[in-house]
Amino acid sequence: MMERIRTSNIISASMPINLLLLLLLLGMRVLAICPPMCTCSGGHRVVDCSARGLSLLPDSLQHNIHFLNLSNNRLQNLDGLLSHFDHLRTLDISYNRLQHLPAGLPRALWDIHASGNYIRQMEKNDTAYHWNLKSLDLSNNQLERVVLINNTLSSLRALNFSRNKFWTVPTNLPHNLEMVDLSHNYLLQILAGSLDRLQRLSRFYLHANRFTSLDEGVFSQLEGLQLLTLGDNPWACEDEANINHLLTWMQQTQAKILGCPCYTRPTCGQVHLATRRTWLSAAYTEPPLGADAHYPDQPVTSGYLSKSSQLNHPRNQNDVNGSEAGEQALTMGGGFLASTTHSFTTKTSTTIRTRSAKKVLPARSTSHRIHRCNPILNLLSTAVILNALSL
Repeated sequence: MMERIRTSNIISASMPINLLLLLLLLGMRVLAICPPMCTCSGGHRVVDCSARGLSLLPDSLQHNIHFLNLSNNRLQNLDGLLSHFDHLRTLDISYNRLQHLPAGLPRALWDIHASGNYIRQMEKNDTAYHWNLKSLDLSNNQLERVVLINNTLSSLRALNFSRNKFWTVPTNLPHNLEMVDLSHNYLLQILAGSLDRLQRLSRFYLHANRFTSLDEGVFSQLEGLQLLTLGDNPWACEDEANINHLLTWMQQTQAKILGCPCYTRPTCGQVHLATRRTWLSAAYTEPPLGADAHYPDQPVTSGYLSKSSQLNHPRNQNDVNGSEAGEQALTMGGGFLASTTHSFTTKTSTTIRTRSAKKVLPARSTSHRIHRCNPILNLLSTAVILNALSL
């Protein structure tokens, strides 16, 4: 009897606590309100505020959101406004009006998409504390220089700097990178030793730049390299002293090379001699790398493509213009990389005189040969008839 009384007292004492917990849970659900200009899912932790004409960060965003899409808006400055989102994993701020990467971004981020802005440079503090970052997309900006510190961005696997204004391949690239896209820049050189730390780099995109030659051994330390694109560069194929070491390396490497300079056989880049006395260094017979192309070596494609990669933004049409099948998205441990679309071009990058090209003579017509033989046939037939008459 005493035990029953004690049990009933415990139950009665715990009821207010249970009721209080229930009210707290209900209150939390009431507070989980999605901003009216956005759409939310996943318990309001996945927030899409893209293409809403926003010039300010929306109010009433939950502090525990995991995914935030702010692409295709009019945002100009987000410094310090996102630092309190400690659980944020994916941030898309593509196609806004940002002139620099926002300061104070959450250190928990896995993926940052900031393509299609007006970012001119990156300072060392912009990425100094992003140990968890796996993919960084700054394509289609106005980057001329970046300052990266050794041993920072240690988790970074995919880096997209395509369609910017680099003249030299950035130094101090994070050593764990597996994919680097530097296509569609103004690259003229790769400084000696700047790639030696990239032992895990497997996909390297250098097409559509201004390379004429490269220093000997520049790729020799890339032991994990599987795919390299060199097409659509003005290679100085007539300068044998500077180009032969690159051609020799291409014959020895196990990597697949698309757009090999001064090369005519399809085993290296699928290039071919299109017309007499004209070399093509970017005439591909394989489909372009792209989100819509089923390519076996798709380097940067994931299940998620932000609206920044799907919409044709008017301010970037001059850059894209005819080169539009982009390779963008990388699925890696939940991370992804989506950027502006682009593809390999098939323009003639170098035209030189080919010493070994033989002059192709037009084939003689069969009908002409038959016509020339007609008098002989007539004489033979006449002789046969005369012989028959004499008999």
